[in-house]
Amino acid sequence: MPSSPETAARRQAVMAEELGLLIDGATNYAIYMLDPQGRVTIWNRGAERIKGWTEAEIIGRNFEIFYTPEDIAAGKPAKDLTRANAESRVEEESWRIRKDGSEFLASVTITALRDDAGALRGFGKVIRDITDHKAAEAAVARREHHLRSILATVPDAMIVMDERGTVASFSAAAERVFGYSEAEVIGRNVSMLMPEADRGAHDDHLKVYLATGVRHVIGSVRSATALRRSGESFPIELAVGEVSIGGERIFTGFIRDMTSRLETDRQMRELQSELLHVSRVSAMGTMASTLAHEINQPLTAIANYLETARDMIGEGDGGLLGEVAEALDLAAAQSLRAGNIVRRLRAFVDGGETGFQVARLDELVGEATSLGLLGAHEAGVTVTMTIAAGLDRVLVDRVQIQQVLVNLIRNAIQSMSGSVRKELTIATAPDRDGWVKVTVADTGIGIDPAVRERLFEAFATTKEDGMGLGLSICRTIIEAHGGRIWAEEVQGGGAVFHFCVPLAGEENA
Repeated sequence: MPSSPETAARRQAVMAEELGLLIDGATNYAIYMLDPQGRVTIWNRGAERIKGWTEAEIIGRNFEIFYTPEDIAAGKPAKDLTRANAESRVEEESWRIRKDGSEFLASVTITALRDDAGALRGFGKVIRDITDHKAAEAAVARREHHLRSILATVPDAMIVMDERGTVASFSAAAERVFGYSEAEVIGRNVSMLMPEADRGAHDDHLKVYLATGVRHVIGSVRSATALRRSGESFPIELAVGEVSIGGERIFTGFIRDMTSRLETDRQMRELQSELLHVSRVSAMGTMASTLAHEINQPLTAIANYLETARDMIGEGDGGLLGEVAEALDLAAAQSLRAGNIVRRLRAFVDGGETGFQVARLDELVGEATSLGLLGAHEAGVTVTMTIAAGLDRVLVDRVQIQQVLVNLIRNAIQSMSGSVRKELTIATAPDRDGWVKVTVADTGIGIDPAVRERLFEAFATTKEDGMGLGLSICRTIIEAHGGRIWAEEVQGGGAVFHFCVPLAGEENA
């Protein structure tokens, strides 16, 4: 049965009343309506609370009263209605005026209202005071900006991750240390920054901690290894902290790249070693000066006595006396040679004239082996010498190079003292252009792993009675010639030592 006009009217009146109650109940929102000319026609209690005017005071007045003087001068009220009419709806944030003249930041929505025929009936406006909200947002933004500014200046990398190990924050320092941008890391597991061998262990530690609460890394500082974007592994110092936010664990890792520090420590150790070496060499220089003075006198006397004995024997014709005379000549020559070596060592340590001159390499090697091989035959050592043709003229300090050869030969003989096969090889061969290589190889015990890495450093030795200076002095001598000295192990036992010296050029002819 159709409703009567009175019933429909009552229903509309009830709906209008309920709508009015709903609008008035929205006290956090200023809800009001304007006619097409911008005059206020409906005003809710939220509008009264927010803006200060009562319904009686505002109904019929133009809405431009709510705008700042600057906006009124710019014609903004009329422009807003024109735009709302054209676009049906306008939303913005702008400043508005209360009855007492104070300003507030408002979230404004203007909606054009039309009848069924599309004719403009007016405008609905919803206003919300967002001053405190925006102030709070601004305060949060300032604090966040302040925090980011602080974190951006912290030299240590900082990584924030959740309890699954997923990266949530990656600082600017972390970008510099690891080589990744923040966008490349966010949302991925932090194990991507670890070497392959450590990734499984990290996930296991995290699972154990979440299950048992037993800490492995958290709350302590430890050394570890990380992985750069380039694939380079590098040492780090790692500290991890934990907080709980909303029931969820958040982990923050602080990573310090230790590459530079460890390199500095290594350089400091090398410098200390060099300083110690210089100190010992300086002491050796003083000792060499004393020895040169003290030993040369008895050596000269020995040489004189030997020559006198030789003269006393006379020119014996062969036989035993001839052999004795020859032995005395050799003994006298070696006595003088010993004194010469001491004097040259002193000059070398003092940094004096080193006596570089053109010498025949075959003669130089022959003289050195005659001294270095003393007792080798009796010890059962077989010696093979191979001197390359066309490499006979070198520019060296003769005595110093012979000192190197004697040292290497004596070391080789000592290393073969307990070997069944005792074979010593001395050879020369071409090296790079303008250089010749000298090789001393043996079948001895080889190079002790304990000193392999620092074989040519001062005081590196495994001999009970050794000072560890021989190979260090050899290196210094060869490097002073512009050459290099190195060692190689031989498959099956033994060692090979090489050094190179410069050939004499045409300008030295």
